[in-house]
Amino acid sequence: MGRIFEVRKSSMFARYDRMAKQFSRAGKDIAIAVKKGGSDPNTNPMLRRIIQNAKSFNMPKDRIEAAIKNALGKDTSNFDEVLYEGYAPHGIAIMVVTATDNTTRTVANVRSHFNKGGGTLGNSGSVGFLFKHVGVFKLKPEGVDLGDMELELIDFGLEELGEDSEGNIILRCGFNEFGTMQKALEDRNITPISSEIEWLPLSGVSITEEQSEDVFKLIERLEQDDDVQQVFHNMG
Repeated sequence: MGRIFEVRKSSMFARYDRMAKQFSRAGKDIAIAVKKGGSDPNTNPMLRRIIQNAKSFNMPKDRIEAAIKNALGKDTSNFDEVLYEGYAPHGIAIMVVTATDNTTRTVANVRSHFNKGGGTLGNSGSVGFLFKHVGVFKLKPEGVDLGDMELELIDFGLEELGEDSEGNIILRCGFNEFGTMQKALEDRNITPISSEIEWLPLSGVSITEEQSEDVFKLIERLEQDDDVQQVFHNMG
């Protein structure tokens, strides 16, 4: 009995940790969006996207509103998005998206994570050419015909359209067309489950299962850092 309880307890804490990380990330994203485009989601597409995403993982409305209010405060921290690039063990390229109010602290921590995880932090552009910057929208499949949607959205930057393992529709567009695609969906009264800016690998690198464990250990180390928002890799 004790062992089962410990497993369940561990799973529960992992769930809480994941939720806390999501809330923290959303709060920083909100701060960056408000700084760039103001506090009104009706006139700030970036903020509108982040609020939609926050709702998708059940971030309470009052916490979203508090994050917007805090972002307007004079004494609040100013977060900037900073991208770091490097290699994990076994030649796997890594892109690390951070939101930080202290780049000196963040770069030192990220470099430490790479070193302790058997990787190497590179310079700007050292692995970015191996990825494509894209917008990714996840949509509910109900009432959607993929063929019709493709024809409707191809003029708004649609590059890929398909489904994930859960049957949700996944739509990809170029980074520069993200705002155009977001508006095209809104004009059609389509509210995404989530919408993200991601770094998609142009091709995957195949390694053994044992080697992949080394890479995942580094990724986990990075993801646990408070300044890290997202981690992308080209592991096949």
